[in-house]
Amino acid sequence: MKTTRSNKGFTLVEIMIVVVIIGLLAAMAIPAFKKVRENSNGKTAINDARQIGGAAQQYFMENGASSVTFGTSTGGSVTGPLSVYVTKISSNNTLGQTTLTTTANFTVINANLKAGASPGSGANADGTWTFDPQGVLIP
Repeated sequence: MKTTRSNKGFTLVEIMIVVVIIGLLAAMAIPAFKKVRENSNGKTAINDARQIGGAAQQYFMENGASSVTFGTSTGGSVTGPLSVYVTKISSNNTLGQTTLTTTANFTVINANLKAGASPGSGANADGTWTFDPQGVLIP
């Protein structure tokens, strides 16, 4: 009686080569994804600051005021007089102060970068960005 052996399938060496290639691709992709995520956090903080700065400037022009006090809730909803102009900012971003004036700079703090990630998009090491009263990033 003759037995035939099937030659279908992959050898152990072939499978190990595929696993090594997948590992190398993952090793290259993970830092790239991290950088994109940090960059996205930075862009979100910059956009939120522009919105808040623009809203404050609009409030100053319409009301003849030189300062405005407002707040943000845990989910990022804006409260106070600026809620008419900006309803929400990112829940990861908080403002360093809740009273804006026509002359003082303000900061935006990103919770993700503050947790220890390396700074991206112009952030300081503690995850803060500084903006002028119009919401323009100060390098």
